[in-house]
Amino acid sequence: MSEEAGADQGPVVPAPRRPALSPSRAGDFKQCPLLYRFRAVDRLPEQPSTAQVRGIVVHAVLEELFGLPSAERVPARAHALLAPVWARLRAEREELASLFPAGADAEDAWLATAARLIDGYFTLEDPRRLDPEARELLVETELSSGVLLRGYVDRIDVAPTGEIRVVDYKTGTAPREIGEAKALFQMKFYALVLWRLRGVVPRQLRLMYLADRQSLTYTPDEAELTRFERTLDAVWQAILRAGRTGDFRPNRSRLCDWCAHQALCPAFGGTPPEYPGWPEPDAGEETPLDRAD
Repeated sequence: MSEEAGADQGPVVPAPRRPALSPSRAGDFKQCPLLYRFRAVDRLPEQPSTAQVRGIVVHAVLEELFGLPSAERVPARAHALLAPVWARLRAEREELASLFPAGADAEDAWLATAARLIDGYFTLEDPRRLDPEARELLVETELSSGVLLRGYVDRIDVAPTGEIRVVDYKTGTAPREIGEAKALFQMKFYALVLWRLRGVVPRQLRLMYLADRQSLTYTPDEAELTRFERTLDAVWQAILRAGRTGDFRPNRSRLCDWCAHQALCPAFGGTPPEYPGWPEPDAGEETPLDRAD
């Protein structure tokens, strides 16, 4: 289209994305509806922790590692990627510049902990023997009920026989019961989306816990994913009901100890901000911090 024709028709306005459900936001609502409101509706800022940012850096290093020729996917090369990846992320996000006010020594020590996580990865698999189909892949599908699911998958491996493995890197330690249930919820979400997109149930869901060098693997089946689909339908309908009324209630639990919004939570004597109404265009986006655990 010529500039003149574009001027006659006015500026092109991108179509808004439909509200969607992501694994992180679905998990927020299941954990605490008010937490979902603070993150997805009010969109209150949360200061990232050094652990969260370290997770972003390690994920980015592993993504870039698989972009190299297979013979170069060795520990020394991964370590060489660490500092430039961190420098790039720090330049892209202004809030990260103040993460280490104590100075270079603290930053160097933090980078050393990221390097140990990378070493942990290499104890779990040899990336020279893998050829992933996709890395940091955005997947999206609409269920028959009309619920739109959207999320990012760390890695998808496809065998020559067509079997699919979904891989997710975790930079924390292997979880106890609550954390394990949350992690499997996320992986079942990805498995359901891929099943609906490709018509094939992933053969394996693999969670790689780099800090303590453990893997958790799970094999889903169609019956289980069908039940999980009904669970997501129910979660989304509950979100829509809360969205119409503004009634997002707190659900106090042990996880409140890690919540950034206690000062605004009625369960802790706080008062939430005035309800702004259901957000447009999208209430379901994930951020890199959501995927950095």
